[in-house]
Amino acid sequence: MANSNKPFIDQAYCQTAIKHVLQKIDENLDIFTYKYPAPASVNLVYPAIDNVQWTSSFWTGMLWLAYEVTGDDKYRKVAEIQLEDFTRQATNRICTDTHDLGFLFTLSCVAAFRLTGNEQAKETAIKAADLLMERYFEKAGIIQAWGNLNDPEERGRMIIDCCMNLPLLYWATEVTGNPSYHKAAYNHAKKAAQYLVREDATTFHTYYVDVLTGEPRFGKTNQGFSDDSCWARGQAWALYGFPLSYKYTKAAEFLETNKRVTQYFLERMPKDLICYWDLMFVDGPEERDSSAAVIAACGMLEHAKYLPVTDETKSLYEITAMQIVHSLTENYTTKNTPESNGILLHAVYGKPHNSGVDECCIWGDYYYFEALVRLTKDWQLYW
Repeated sequence: MANSNKPFIDQAYCQTAIKHVLQKIDENLDIFTYKYPAPASVNLVYPAIDNVQWTSSFWTGMLWLAYEVTGDDKYRKVAEIQLEDFTRQATNRICTDTHDLGFLFTLSCVAAFRLTGNEQAKETAIKAADLLMERYFEKAGIIQAWGNLNDPEERGRMIIDCCMNLPLLYWATEVTGNPSYHKAAYNHAKKAAQYLVREDATTFHTYYVDVLTGEPRFGKTNQGFSDDSCWARGQAWALYGFPLSYKYTKAAEFLETNKRVTQYFLERMPKDLICYWDLMFVDGPEERDSSAAVIAACGMLEHAKYLPVTDETKSLYEITAMQIVHSLTENYTTKNTPESNGILLHAVYGKPHNSGVDECCIWGDYYYFEALVRLTKDWQLYW
């Protein structure tokens, strides 16, 4: 559990950390102009791949953050080259059989529209929102995560990660005036709070709902230790995702649920505040997941924005987020690992699948950059 002592983290400290992030981005610009980092590094180096993974946009999102904080057009130029990829992806339905369209098109196209007014990016993001709506089962009130919508083995699977995909739909209602996107996102968020969050405030990774009746079925995991454990990154997705749904709906239930989710996360933190890959572990030889820790930091900073100054939880979240960023900056970055093209060390993609274990993960790099930007300015979310 975090203590109430503020770490030494001020504007100058964050700017120094941002310089390291920008240095690593600069080193990678040529390699990742027409290619993208793989989800996880291999021996701390990201392979270059095509835009075929749910994670491609985290790199593009980092480019938009770099452009926003520096004003340097070199970042915008590469991000706009990549916009063409995302437009082709949405138009030709390439690797779009997933709820992760929210990740893919929020950090690429919505960010571009918010920052530059790019109309093509706006239209592409709306097209992506339409594709995401195809995965919505109205009777069940959920968006299916992945898999064939007609496959009885896959149908009705919702996962906690989807809390972060919903802002694409909320945004689509804002720019089109069509309320159906907002309704679907709101309904899914409510079902996530109802079924994916257990009574003890831990989260299932996945949960199955009968799409014909709307009845709940059962929970499982895909990346956690076991079906009844609490996968750390899943808890972090919830911790950030519910405040985002509150941002768009002002439904108090999302903040109330999130306080419980966050409290559990805080109670499972080791001394240096960087969680293990599954929250059933609080010590021992298991791997940490720096990416889950920094997602949670961003979520706490977002949640704190909606709390009154008289609420002690507000300062707890702000201070804890700073402590996490401080811990990551001091002991988890690649500043002393020049051979790596990543930014945040000691992340875990999928431990049960032996994938990306104790490596850099591109979403961890993105959220670390986002956290630093949040701590240096009144950042207007891409989400």
